[in-house]
Amino acid sequence: MLSFEEAKARLETAGQGHVLQFWAELSAEESNTLLEEISKLQPEELLEHCRAAAEAASRHSSADGRLDARMKPVPPEFIGSVRKSDKEALQIWGDEGLLQISQDRVAVLLLAGGQGTRLGVPYPKGMYNVGLPSGKTLYQIQAERIQKVQKLANVKHGSRCTIPWYIMTSEFTLGPTERFFKDNEYFGLCPSNVVMFEQRMIPAVGFDGKIILEKKNKIAMAPDGNGGLYRALVDNKILEDMERRGVEYLHVYCVDNVLVKMADPVFIGFCVIKGADCGAKVVDKAYPAEPVGVVCLVDGMYQVIEYSEIQPETAELRGPGGELLLSAGNICNHFFTRDFLKDVAEKFESQLKQHVAIKKVPFVDGEGNLVKSTKPNGIKMEKFVFDVFQFSKKFVAFEVLREEEFSPLKNADGAPLDTPTTARRSLLAQHYRWALAAGGNFLDEQDKPIPPKHSMTQNEDPPAICEISPLVSYFGEGLEKLLKQKNLKSPFLLDENEAENLVKTT
Repeated sequence: MLSFEEAKARLETAGQGHVLQFWAELSAEESNTLLEEISKLQPEELLEHCRAAAEAASRHSSADGRLDARMKPVPPEFIGSVRKSDKEALQIWGDEGLLQISQDRVAVLLLAGGQGTRLGVPYPKGMYNVGLPSGKTLYQIQAERIQKVQKLANVKHGSRCTIPWYIMTSEFTLGPTERFFKDNEYFGLCPSNVVMFEQRMIPAVGFDGKIILEKKNKIAMAPDGNGGLYRALVDNKILEDMERRGVEYLHVYCVDNVLVKMADPVFIGFCVIKGADCGAKVVDKAYPAEPVGVVCLVDGMYQVIEYSEIQPETAELRGPGGELLLSAGNICNHFFTRDFLKDVAEKFESQLKQHVAIKKVPFVDGEGNLVKSTKPNGIKMEKFVFDVFQFSKKFVAFEVLREEEFSPLKNADGAPLDTPTTARRSLLAQHYRWALAAGGNFLDEQDKPIPPKHSMTQNEDPPAICEISPLVSYFGEGLEKLLKQKNLKSPFLLDENEAENLVKTT
């Protein structure tokens, strides 16, 4: 650990000597905590970080339209689509994906650094229960999907394969996540195949370029965004772990999408057959001004342009068939080869754009009093995982159906979108559609038939409550032999035990 003199010299080199202003008031334990924090900060990096943050905040403004004229949609030859492709193509891609999975060449990587603050809970989002009949959390649903797709690959190829699950956490989420997995016995997965690692934390900076003190002995820190992945892969030797396991292809996703298809064989297979080193799942934008980033070409390079950076008239542009030109909505669901990740980490990470987030950051004033700011007072700098598209040698996009694969959980109930209620509805509506497609018939509590409904809006509950465990079906497959011509009483929970009972009665 640094001595006081070493810490002082390091901070003064970076122009941040004020961090030690309350040193004389600290206990031995508090002093050690602060010295440990300072020891993780390199003077040159800190100096550049604070300078860049203040400079970026000074020019931070709304979109000025400069990008609009340079934006072009992704060319059709680089887009795959669940909606537009024929069954034969989807089958070929899915078979290729399962083959790669069966050979232990595929892993999934979860971006789980965020807390559930906007949901109103003090724990990581992955631990959240959206109110399903089973009571399953996001982590459990995802763990069970991994187990099921492993089983599908094993059955098809007579193998015993493993999909490692890499989970990038932050200082805030690592401990709770580790405990949650241990308490739940890793939801049936082998603990050695669940690899948790921590992304870097970086100081929040005031508009004057000075580090903000959260307490007298603590710097206000924030995760460096999901683009901190590339630095974290190196810091935690994750790339070496992947190489040791023989992993060649990564499915990278955010924790809060309740419909995410873990290691989706069709997406993996499409990217592998196309020879892509980088790929992105996209959904058709619901309407021109929808607040999602758009995957597109800018000056010939693939990028995600945030909705706030696009002028309304550009977002409204349509093609000859009336379709939106810039329609590829980014859902933070990506494919990378391990070699591409290695290249980014070693060659391009320092070139990633820094994004500015202006936040309300609690701080201690000159008298040492804790102040909860009523207006934005701090700058948090973030890197985004998708900003590496520009370094790809062969980029592809893959369009999926929103109602089948994208329902994020971001806000507490009461907000219009992306809440526990909308996430629960999305999953239950999907499972209801699966059951109908398999030939199931639903009954109400009085054993009266419930008329089927094949199409629902986002604000509508399905006519019958049906939840299907991922351990029974990964994406609706295998249900016909269980549910065809069966009367299912709502609410209906199809778990492994119920599946066994249905087999016995067939």
